[in-house]
Amino acid sequence: MAEHRTSDPKPISPWLKQTLELGPPLLFFVIYLRLRDEVFTFGGVEYSGFIVATVAFVPIILASMGALWWLTGRLSRMQVFTALMVVVFGALTAWFNDERFFKMKTTIVYGFFAALLGLGLLLGRSLLAYVLSEALPMAQEGWMILTRRLTGMFAALAVGNEVIWRTMSTDTWVKIETFGFPLLLFAFLWWQIVALQHHIEDEEKG
Repeated sequence: MAEHRTSDPKPISPWLKQTLELGPPLLFFVIYLRLRDEVFTFGGVEYSGFIVATVAFVPIILASMGALWWLTGRLSRMQVFTALMVVVFGALTAWFNDERFFKMKTTIVYGFFAALLGLGLLLGRSLLAYVLSEALPMAQEGWMILTRRLTGMFAALAVGNEVIWRTMSTDTWVKIETFGFPLLLFAFLWWQIVALQHHIEDEEKG
């Protein structure tokens, strides 16, 4: 979960960065709403609007990641891995004409992060500290607590995604995938930062 970089990060407007990071999922949501009731025929095979929206999402996220790389000179491994999963499972969804592949992608992404952080914990290390310690100076005990909690959160999101896509409608899954999971994860991280304030170190004292 470290970062690919060509040099020190280039300055970029926070709003532009957020647009490039959050724009692709929102565009997918808009495209899906526009196409969800349509059926398209390519090469004699019928494809649902969901599958067409999924295929359209692939170049959108690649373009977004390419723009971030060009503007900042770096991409996090999390971003690279997520984009790779979108490409792979988007291709499988189109190839097999089966929307379940794209829905399973979310489970694999969250499950991978939970497994990676969990492996670090088994080795007595916080991989979060390795990635974020420069941006958020915090005592080792705080990093271990945050890593354990975030491991559990990622695992819960993976399980939740499996339950949701297997038991609920595609409409419901798309809404939760686009808004529910990101907002839940953001709220969880914000809560943890507040709860762990006493572990955060004062750089001026360091």
